Amino acid sequence: MPLRRSHDSLPDHTLPRDPRADEYPMPPVPYGWYAVLRSAELRPGRVVSLHYFGRALIAFRGADGQPAVRDAHCPHYGAHLGVGGKVVDGTVECPFHGWRFGTDGRCVKAPFAVRTPKVSIGGFPVREHSGLVFVYAGPGEPSWEVPDIPEAAARDFAKPIDDTCRARIHVQEMRENIVDESHFHFIHGQSEPPVQDLRPNGPFAEVRGRIGRRVLGWDINNTFDAFMYGPGVMVVRSHGPVLSVTAVALTTPVDDRTSEMRMLYYLRKPSRLPFLVPLLKLVFRAEALGEVREEVRIWDHKIHQPRPVLLPHEKGIRALRRWYAQFYPSEVPAEQLSDINSCSEVETRVGTGRD
Repeated sequence: MPLRRSHDSLPDHTLPRDPRADEYPMPPVPYGWYAVLRSAELRPGRVVSLHYFGRALIAFRGADGQPAVRDAHCPHYGAHLGVGGKVVDGTVECPFHGWRFGTDGRCVKAPFAVRTPKVSIGGFPVREHSGLVFVYAGPGEPSWEVPDIPEAAARDFAKPIDDTCRARIHVQEMRENIVDESHFHFIHGQSEPPVQDLRPNGPFAEVRGRIGRRVLGWDINNTFDAFMYGPGVMVVRSHGPVLSVTAVALTTPVDDRTSEMRMLYYLRKPSRLPFLVPLLKLVFRAEALGEVREEVRIWDHKIHQPRPVLLPHEKGIRALRRWYAQFYPSEVPAEQLSDINSCSEVETRVGTGRD
């Protein structure tokens, strides 16, 4: 039986917070693409307020229907464009004095001005596909793109289960979770840590493995492939005879202390029994979402270990940190981000039982 942590201890909100839990050697926003909205959440004619990367933001669609994500505050007098602002002819209009800004951020109208001021509101490169609105956080123009996620439009997959949570943890540590071999036993009920293989390819990486567990009397023995597209997007495809699921993990920095994880779970419809989809979703919610909440509860109070004491089978965290370091500014020393090589000696001592 998997070991479970007790929920009968002191409630989390009463626990004193160790200040080290908010200290990280790496910058809070790795460079890359992040999903900030589902497409259906950005209806034409609406201004949507967002807050990511430590910035107040707005999203709206231009006259051509294309999305824009810009800074929220008007450069004229500082009003928040998402609080009472509206879309007029594909531009966002300030609720305070009527200044209008296009999807490129430039001011296109300022009532009572002799000439339109040459000012802009900042923003991000934006892409929309797979039912998601992505923004690129980083210097210059992006040199790579997030590939399409075909399950978002495939008829043989049900509409996704959408689950969002936030934790006081760096976004990188959210990603490290997929390569933390040992936690699959304690959190996800797997009998032993999975054997994984991480294959980096520039800003992309793939992790292959297998997970086995028992759910409602069924033995689930699935293979999985985790495709990582930069620091903020991961698609995990799990295939098995009973249940096949594609999980889209969208991890986004909120500010320098908090990160958001939005999970979209696409369940493949049983080819001969499609009416079982609601039941499958119910079982999946009961089994999987509680485990995610348990992870978030732990993340909220853990500290970052630059040099964790790893066991011989725990190879994934080291490999992922080395790959992930490419998404930080080049002036940040690589050893500051991924120097856990000193763990090798500790691993040997722990693995052999020597003092």
